[in-house]
Formats: sequence, structure tokens, C-alpha cells
Amino acid sequence: MNHTTKFPDHRSERVRNGAAATAPPPVSGRKRRPASSQWAAWGFLAPVTLYLALFYAYPLYRNLDLSLRNYTVRSFVQGDAPFTGLANYRAVFDNPTFAPALLHTAVFTAVCLLFQYAIGLALAVFFNQHFRLSATLRALFLVPWLLPLIVSASTWSWMLNSDSGIVNAALHAVGIGPVNWLTSPSWSLLSVIIANIWIGVPFNLVVLYSGLQSIPAGLYEAAALDGAGAWRRFWSITFPLLRPVSAITLLLGLVYTLKVFDIIWIMTKGGPADSSTTFATWSYQLGFGNLLPAFGPGAAVGNLLVVAALAFGLVYVRVQRKQALS
Repeated sequence: MNHTTKFPDHRSERVRNGAAATAPPPVSGRKRRPASSQWAAWGFLAPVTLYLALFYAYPLYRNLDLSLRNYTVRSFVQGDAPFTGLANYRAVFDNPTFAPALLHTAVFTAVCLLFQYAIGLALAVFFNQHFRLSATLRALFLVPWLLPLIVSASTWSWMLNSDSGIVNAALHAVGIGPVNWLTSPSWSLLSVIIANIWIGVPFNLVVLYSGLQSIPAGLYEAAALDGAGAWRRFWSITFPLLRPVSAITLLLGLVYTLKVFDIIWIMTKGGPADSSTTFATWSYQLGFGNLLPAFGPGAAVGNLLVVAALAFGLVYVRVQRKQALS
């Protein structure tokens, strides 16, 4: 019978001990940030949070509170206005000015957005060719955007004046009779639309031109080698690749156009006969344009503008999310 003696394997034991010695210690949990880093993060967030709370959240809350109470001048000062619920909104919907104001707001916003975007895109493509004096002309197109709105609106009021305006003088030179641009119900809305388009085109030009700079030039060269013309390159390359920039441009333009007040009020004051009244001017008229101001209905009209802008913003976020997932 063979008897074998097993000796302990000291080498393997040393290897195991070495592996155990070099192995990293087990992780018990996430490392906590130092308290100083957390306080620094809150310190950077505090100014933005305070700004949003004071200039966005609180005004929205106050506007909502105004629309749900029956405020008069006395109760506005003393703060004892009775709660009326949705009575102010019902009064706004039943008001005969509501339907014309809604129509004018929709027409004003849609026409301004369409022409501002179309003209801005055409100018952006034109200046993207980088010809001589391109930068100078591009800077001159920014002048309407840089001027104060009161200056731009006053200039258009003078130009469209029925008696001494330069526009009617030019029409008279070609044999066309004078047009009552600002005093006729048939022309007043068109007049403020033209002025607002002139003011909004530079913004679309700047944003769309920056978007064109991000499109690789090699795509146009490859398309030209394949025989694609200028229109084909625009519809197959430029326009599709500009969709993200175009979406944010239209959204910002929509929010701005919905709340346009200065231009309309300075040029026509919403008249004549409410022919150019929008929700923005109507809200001001209700709240401040009468001897007995209707603060509640005025705030209700303002909230309708907020809801409309928020709805379009949510649609934009949803569309962007679908595009990101696809």
C-alpha cells in the first residue's frame, strides 16, 4: 500500500495572500460631497432662483390672483377683494370684443411669423455667400432690431400718416390716391403687421444665419458635383438641416409676437373701432385704459396669452423629444 504525504502549498498560499493584499477595499457606498461644495452649488443657484421667483413666479401668481377676484381701485390698495372664481373669465368670453380680438391676435401672429421667417431665411441664404460688403450690409439690417420700439413705432406712424406720410407721397407720385393706413378699419391691422414684420426680420436673419454657418460646405460641394441646382441644394440640404434652428426661431418669434403691445398702441391704440385690437392691447385697455379699471378681466386676458404661449412651448418640447428618439 502506497502512502503519500500531502504537504501544504505555501506558494499558492502566498499568491492568495498577495492577491488579498493588493485587492481594493470593498465600496460601502457613494462618497458624499463635502459640505463646502454643496454650499457653493447652492450659492451659485441662489441668484437665479431668486430672480425667477421675484420676476416670474410672483408676477404670475399675482396675475392669477387678480383674475380670480373682483378687484377695484379701493380693494386693489387695501387688498380685500372678494373671490369670484372664474367669473372674470366668463365676462371676458361673453364680451363682444373677445371674438374680434382673438381673430386679430391670430392673424397678426400668423402673418408676422410667416413673413419674418421667410424674409429672414432669404436674407440669411443671401448673406451666406460671403460677397464683398456682406458684413456691412448685414450690420445695417440689424438697425430695426436695435432701435427702441417707441422710435420704430413712431417712425412708422409718421411714414403711414394719411396727410404728410412718405408712403402716401410715394403713392401719389405714381397716381394712386391717399390711403388711410392708421385711421381706416380696413387698413389699420395691416399697417401694424407691416411695422412688426420690419422690426422682427433682423432677429430671424441673425439666428438663421448662425444656423447656416454650422452646415458643412462639403455637402454643397458634393451635391453640386452630382448636378444639383441651387433650388435642389436648398430643399435637400439647407432647409432640412435648419429645422432645429427654425423651430426655436419660430417659437421665440411666436412668444414675442403674441405679446406685442408697444407697436400697436403707439400706431393705432387698437383702433379705429377695435379693428387692430389684440389680446395684448385689450388687456391694457381693460386694466388701465378706463376711468374705472377692470383689473380682473384684464388679468384674465393676460392669462389667456400666457396659456397660449405655454401650449405652443409644450408642443415644441414634445416635437423635439420625438425627433431625438427617432
